[in-house]
Amino acid sequence: MLNQIVLVGRLVRDPELRDSENGKKYTNVTLAVPRGYKNVDGEYESDFIDCRLWSIVAENTAEYCKKGDLIGVKGRVESRIYEKDGEKKYVTEIIAEKITFLSNKRVDE
Repeated sequence: MLNQIVLVGRLVRDPELRDSENGKKYTNVTLAVPRGYKNVDGEYESDFIDCRLWSIVAENTAEYCKKGDLIGVKGRVESRIYEKDGEKKYVTEIIAEKITFLSNKRVDE
């Protein structure tokens, strides 16, 4: 069996580093990944894909990346169920194993 995905897209918002209940660092990011074809109006559409980053990958991404930066993500697809307000919630997300920063380094003015 194989569960592997590679994405290249732009960050929709700035990554925020958080602590999990067991003390591990993580961040959730959303990537805007453009589709490789135009719609009927002649425009490219994008898919918005949620990714979870853990430990050093999360720390580095939160430190060096901002909204709009282009990144590459290699990881796996993971589904989970949790309960909130008595309702079951189903989530499918990408668990990032490796991040590649693809934007040029910014020079602060």
